[in-house]
Amino acid sequence: MTGSRPTEPQHLQDLVRLRRVRDRIDREYAQPLDVEALARGVHMSAGHLSRGFRAAYGESPYSYLMTRRIERAMALLRRGDMSVTEVCFAVGCASLGTFSTRFTELVGMPPSVYRRSQADATAGMVPCVSKQVTRPVRNREAPAAGAPLA
Repeated sequence: MTGSRPTEPQHLQDLVRLRRVRDRIDREYAQPLDVEALARGVHMSAGHLSRGFRAAYGESPYSYLMTRRIERAMALLRRGDMSVTEVCFAVGCASLGTFSTRFTELVGMPPSVYRRSQADATAGMVPCVSKQVTRPVRNREAPAAGAPLA
């Protein structure tokens, strides 16, 4: 059958490449990454990478990258020894405005408010539990301020 659908071996090869991209984002989230660079790294076009990544993981590569950055930012802000601006640049964001906007979308509060409110929230908690409890919600699903979680 001819057409634009990839063959099974090609589809599996694309999934391997997409996994490599996801792993690279997980490892290098603080580096300057863009879809073009990620695509070049796995010999795909930016459009093909974006479509495949969204199909495989439910969000764009950029959204996934920003979620990783916000997760790391949350951990740094909970420590309380860095300013919001320092955290922004430490996690690889070049714009404080974009960082603050995305943080607020995912977490439900601005980073400065999160920093103040969470400084002692995970004290004594095992890191693997802390990571699960404090993980940001993707796709703008943060609960409204004051809304019950259950």
